[in-house]
Amino acid sequence: MIVTARRPDPGEDRVTVDDIPLGDLHEKQRMEVKTADGWTLVISRFKPKPQPFPQPIFGHPILLVHGFAQNRRAWTAGDFVKNMLFFGADLFVLELRGHGKSSRSLQYRRARMTGESPPIDIEWEWDIDSYFLFDLPAAIDEIRRVSGRDRVFYCGHSMGGMLGYGYAGLHPDQIEGLITIGSPSDFVGVGFALLGMLSRLHPALPALDLGLWCASSIRSTLWQGMNLLRQATGNSQEAGPRPQPWRFQFVPTDRLLRLLEKLINSGRYVSITRALPNLAFLVNPDRTLAEDIRWLLREGSDREPRGVVEQFARWIRNNEVVCYRSGYDFKRGFKKISVPSAVIFGDRDWLAGVRATRSFYYGASSNYLLWRPVKGNSHVELTMGHDIRQVCYDIKNLIEYALAHQEQKPALPRREPGAGRTG
Repeated sequence: MIVTARRPDPGEDRVTVDDIPLGDLHEKQRMEVKTADGWTLVISRFKPKPQPFPQPIFGHPILLVHGFAQNRRAWTAGDFVKNMLFFGADLFVLELRGHGKSSRSLQYRRARMTGESPPIDIEWEWDIDSYFLFDLPAAIDEIRRVSGRDRVFYCGHSMGGMLGYGYAGLHPDQIEGLITIGSPSDFVGVGFALLGMLSRLHPALPALDLGLWCASSIRSTLWQGMNLLRQATGNSQEAGPRPQPWRFQFVPTDRLLRLLEKLINSGRYVSITRALPNLAFLVNPDRTLAEDIRWLLREGSDREPRGVVEQFARWIRNNEVVCYRSGYDFKRGFKKISVPSAVIFGDRDWLAGVRATRSFYYGASSNYLLWRPVKGNSHVELTMGHDIRQVCYDIKNLIEYALAHQEQKPALPRREPGAGRTG
């Protein structure tokens, strides 16, 4: 059912999102869904409550997918959720395997409760293909079941949006509309110059593995020597627990970002980001609050396994976005995407600017395709900064269009991106 906006009566005070507490707009629910390969994922649902004012997209489900090394906090650090609830959206915030509430510890708890074995890749052995082939299908099927709708709206930030590029092309019958925020479709531009050089250091990883193995062997030998010495002196107690071998299994993104959070207090935030202008492509201190950024660094970061990092490095080296297990090429699938789409990015974002998103813009078959740079924004603040209301209005407008135009029309000619342009 399409809920249309009500025209206010003359003289009636118009309610704004700032007038209503977040708790009055929704009912929060925790959902668990099991993937085909055995992971239990958690979806946080923000179910909208009916309001006396117009809610033009009431009850329509939107799947929100976070980016690299993030969790649900990417969407709740600012007012993104509140603004979308104000319009009546039914929000489902997925946390990918190993992130947030979909943690490794949850898998071990569920295994103990059921008597089943934990997922086979639980020891940091998953990659981006795991997110694409297992996590997204399980989440979308569950949302379709719970909401009673055949198709859902997909909204992803950064890596989450890149997964959406692929899923919308592979499963167009399940997606009602596609929104990506700060999500490149090509690895080009200034932002990927340094990352490109780092991605070519992958031949050094075996040397790192060898070094860690040697260090672990030395540590284990010292531990055994200490035990022999204790036994020789009549002390039967072991010198602490047996040390575990060191392996490069994951990038400790959570610790690194929490360390950065401790270095940035309210007084240092602006000075540090301005003293290091190269950070401007990640966050613009003029477009978000220091307290919000610090909270996101502290609460919104998670580790990423080695496989995810290596797959990203391969993507960057080859400028390709491919599911290697199935052979599916995301870029070749762009032409199959005909649903209304929006590609939103900051004009200061070196990772997902005009050049890095152009291939999707020209490759997709959508009649409605918004390609919008948000002035003054970088990579992080698009889901939490001062311009979040503009971003949410773009999403609301896309959903209203999708609901009103179910039939697809021939694609229109493309133009360069500009504020408010739709094709």
